[in-house]
Amino acid sequence: MAVTLKDMDKSLAKANEMVKNAEDVKIYSHIDCDGISAGAILSSTLDRLEIDHEIEFITLDRIPELKKENELTIFSDLGSGQNLENFQSSQSKILILDHHPPLRNISGGNNGFLEINPNYYGIDGSHQVSGGGMCYLLAKTFGFHNLSWIGVLSAVGDMQNSSSGKLVGINEGILNDGVRKGLVGSFNDLAIYGRQTRPIFVALSYFGDVKLPITNNRNEAMQFLKNLDIPIKNGRKQRTLYDLSQEEKGRIFTELVRMMSREVPPRYVKYIPRLVAGDAYEFLEEKEYSPLRDASEFSTAINACSRHKHPEIALKVLKGDRGMALDDMEMLSKEHRQYLAQKMNWVQEEDRIKSMKNLQYFQGNEIKSEVIGTIAGMILSYGDWRKPMIGFTQINDENDGLKVSLRCSRLLAFDGIHFGHIISKVAAKVGGSGGGHSVACGAYIPGGKQEQFLKLFDETLNGVL
Repeated sequence: MAVTLKDMDKSLAKANEMVKNAEDVKIYSHIDCDGISAGAILSSTLDRLEIDHEIEFITLDRIPELKKENELTIFSDLGSGQNLENFQSSQSKILILDHHPPLRNISGGNNGFLEINPNYYGIDGSHQVSGGGMCYLLAKTFGFHNLSWIGVLSAVGDMQNSSSGKLVGINEGILNDGVRKGLVGSFNDLAIYGRQTRPIFVALSYFGDVKLPITNNRNEAMQFLKNLDIPIKNGRKQRTLYDLSQEEKGRIFTELVRMMSREVPPRYVKYIPRLVAGDAYEFLEEKEYSPLRDASEFSTAINACSRHKHPEIALKVLKGDRGMALDDMEMLSKEHRQYLAQKMNWVQEEDRIKSMKNLQYFQGNEIKSEVIGTIAGMILSYGDWRKPMIGFTQINDENDGLKVSLRCSRLLAFDGIHFGHIISKVAAKVGGSGGGHSVACGAYIPGGKQEQFLKLFDETLNGVL
């Protein structure tokens, strides 16, 4: 008999009972925007229920060494794709709220082990609901609808809107809860990062899915706006995307579509409008022109905390601290930007980008493994958008294995290429493991396997690009 959404509701009701009856809870959540958001929803829920709990943000490789020490252990935004035999055989009750492809068959929770995963119910966990979304569905069973905005943030941070340009499936339902509560605004806008905080000419210069004259060139971006008769200042203040009228945005949209359509092969032209515009999400209780007002900018601030190993700062901000924790988050974001700029210059100055038939790559052995993917995404605009960009770096000082990160233009994903699936297969062939999204994914491979990995990956892409 096929399982349905009603079955997921039944599982969520069981999870509600598990949580309500627990007196001692440990949460393990993934250390990225989705995982930290998921942890914030769970921690806020337990606070309101006055249940003692601890929360720890971890990378996936930590799971085998975890010990069962609590009455109830909750895994959020991880656990489904990992072996948890040491927990299954313990007396501790286990609750998994994850959206990644599961290793195990569906569990009923009767033995104190309950795994709730959308993939069991025919729901695509890569686009329709995030880890934070799954945690919000649990919070909702307690009536905590005003945590819905964090569910929206987690989906955006997990790039769940990247292929369609908007939130769909369960994510759309979570968004609607946030809109009804007056916490979230949703509207169609230019798909340009930095809506609240970046001067519009700066934001345009970072538009890099297809290389244009304005890409990485602020003077060209200023001239672009001048040609469209769009002022870059209101008096002395630099205008952001947030300041532009709908009519001004329409002019930018039309011109960007026209410019890009001339730059890409005919097969990609139909995807250009999706590249230039999409739905934007705003948190209405945050200050205007604050990086917390826009979902994409807020998610970047959370990632800055996670990549510099301070997820507790992001957690405090998500749970409402707008004092010291927010100051710390802004300082980390500034350090993050400085580090990225320094490493970007390092890659470019040394001419480290190497090109193969179907891909391009760089050896980033001086770049922290936590940010190699971010650098790969930024450096893509200096390379060839028609090929994916792959970055390599050592996992850490104790581990000579390699962290591999891939980024590509959204146009390749719109055309049906899923690099997360490809990198998973190629990594497995060299004794590693990997996965992720169509436009952003990664892998861990043994040291000394880089050349073999690149050769296999390049061959795999023959006839695909």
